[in-house]
Amino acid sequence: MGAEEIVQKLARPAIELLMNAAPVIIGVSRKCYQFYKALPIVYVQLIIGAVLCFFGGLYPALFAALQAAEHSGLSTVRRSLSVLSNEVLTIIEASKKDDKVDADGDGIPDAKQIEGRELVKRKFKLVLTKMDPEKVNAAIASIYKVWLSVLAVLTIQFARTIALALTISDFVKKMTDRLVLPIVRRATPKDYQKWCPVLIDWFTKGIGVSIAWRIQEVISAFTSACAGGLIMARALLHIVTKGNKDHEDTKMDELASFAFAAAGFYFQFYVGFDAPFPLNWILWPFEIAEVWIRWSVTNAAS
Repeated sequence: MGAEEIVQKLARPAIELLMNAAPVIIGVSRKCYQFYKALPIVYVQLIIGAVLCFFGGLYPALFAALQAAEHSGLSTVRRSLSVLSNEVLTIIEASKKDDKVDADGDGIPDAKQIEGRELVKRKFKLVLTKMDPEKVNAAIASIYKVWLSVLAVLTIQFARTIALALTISDFVKKMTDRLVLPIVRRATPKDYQKWCPVLIDWFTKGIGVSIAWRIQEVISAFTSACAGGLIMARALLHIVTKGNKDHEDTKMDELASFAFAAAGFYFQFYVGFDAPFPLNWILWPFEIAEVWIRWSVTNAAS
């Protein structure tokens, strides 16, 4: 099946999926944010503490990036995402109206009479005419600037992890260059042998990154379980006593935090520092973000 046939078959389903899914995702995200903003601060602290306590080691790079973004312009990112989501909704509404246009008056909408490349061209032209390029450009530039500052912070924060990943990668590469590369070259057609060193390099970097970040997951799981457990304990103390008892006047919060921390670290260790089913189906965007951030941080320092 050629590229033209693939475009011909998948263009309409892909566009329809995007048009139907985008408003739902944007709507759910906005409702979640509104719910978060409406919560009393003590319940927000309880939720943050629970997330850190039980999931801090699963997504160490993601949580560190959010913490760095809080000091580097997270509000700017929120405003930029709001602008981009409004532009997306505007385009979707225009596309729905375009799907009903019957310029030739034959009783069938024009968009229903074309497929593949022609349909993509029609929708692409609609996007260009309905989008506000200055708003989109400013929003993307703002997000990118924040990301660069976050990346710089993470490179310093995870310097030891990055150094360990590169050290393991170099060590493994020396062995694979001597033992594995000659075998791979003999098994590879001559025209493709130039790719062998590159693929071996990617493979060894993957090993180094995996081992180093696994160690970082254990460290982050322990530290986040302790920090999150203390946040949970103090939030619960405030809720139970209705704010009448300060945590400085009792040791109950510290004692409770030990129990929360132990439970949080054990949970993360029990699931192998990976989100268990069915949470992995819900948290898959976090998984993708975590992997991308890890690779970005490691490659930025290499």
